[in-house]
Amino acid sequence: MTIGEQLTALFLLPIPVACVAWTVTHENIFREAHEWCEEKSRRSKRLIQRKFFYLFTCEYCFSHYLTALLLWIVRYKLLYGDWRGYMMAFFSIVWIANVYMSFYGRIRLVIRRERIEIEEKEKEPG
Repeated sequence: MTIGEQLTALFLLPIPVACVAWTVTHENIFREAHEWCEEKSRRSKRLIQRKFFYLFTCEYCFSHYLTALLLWIVRYKLLYGDWRGYMMAFFSIVWIANVYMSFYGRIRLVIRRERIEIEEKEKEPG
């Protein structure tokens, strides 16, 4: 894979990681599962159980597991052709996916604020 192809893949592969991590940890479609995992992460007696269930409530934590799965499926390596390439790819994809999620979260916050401002203006008389 050329360096250009590697860089293209480096910015494309985090997109599904960010999408799945955000959806599972924040969106209403998984709300019940999220709440159940949150409860288990607080109340389980064993540390390993608490940590396991916590990973489904934190987009940062979950993105690590999704990235590992993605790398196992696509066999993407960054800069090096051996295990070091997997390590470089792993941390790079996790970081970029979390940057994408931060941007997305910020955009949603701005949109929500604008909606509230519009609703307030519509309620004002005159």
